[in-house]
Parts: sequence; C-alpha cells; structure tokens
Amino acid sequence: MTLEEKKQQVIEDFSLYDEWLDKYEYLIELGKSLAPFPEGKKTEDRLIKGCQSRVWLDSELREGRLYFSADSDAIITKGIISLLIDVYSGRTPEEIAADDFGFVADIGLKENLSPTRANGLVSMIETIKNVARNGR
Repeated sequence: MTLEEKKQQVIEDFSLYDEWLDKYEYLIELGKSLAPFPEGKKTEDRLIKGCQSRVWLDSELREGRLYFSADSDAIITKGIISLLIDVYSGRTPEEIAADDFGFVADIGLKENLSPTRANGLVSMIETIKNVARNGR
C-alpha cells in the first residue's frame, strides 16, 4: 500500500466514528495493539522531547526503508504514536521527510487534543521527520 493509500485508509477509519470519545477509544485500541517495546530501549536518547508523557521512539534503517517501534507511559499518547508509526514505518526516509503529515489535520486529531497532547503530537511528527532527514 502506498503512503497516500495508507493515509486515506486512516482518514476513512476515523470517519467511521462521529464522536471524538469514540475516536479516543479507537486510539486507545491502537495503542494496545502496539508491539512490545523492550525495557532496555527506554533510554534518554530515544525519548521524544516536548511530550508531557514519556514517549520512546526507536528506528532502524533496513534495505533503504525506516522501521519504527515506540512506546509511551500514557495510553492515548501510545495510540497516537502507534498511529504515526503504522503509517510511516516501512517507508523510505525521502518519502517520510517529504510528507506534510496532513492526514493528522484531516482527521481533526490536533484540534481535539488537549494543548499539552497537541504539543506532544507536533514533537512526535518532528522527531519522525528528523529521523527520516538523517536517514537512520
């Protein structure tokens, strides 16, 4: 599935829910489905700066594609990072760096988060973009 197709799928998935409470529940479910993150990788250098919650992001470049894994100590934040890595993991660094992450606005995520969570979302996006720009 292309990046555009994946983002469109996310938009469609979120459009199934009318209420933001239901969308939060969906985010929580995404967070619960996140692959286990090794305790040994919960290090300061993997911690995303700017998040009120603790969010760890790890990346690996394999065969020209970036693969992400992550964890958070807050369930909704865990769902948000899960959503982002589901969309961007397995893409090329160039593809990620060039993307505008506009689907986040299309689903209304930032507007429906508390200011601290919205800032955290921006930090997650910037961190993913920086990893892509650095190609690691």
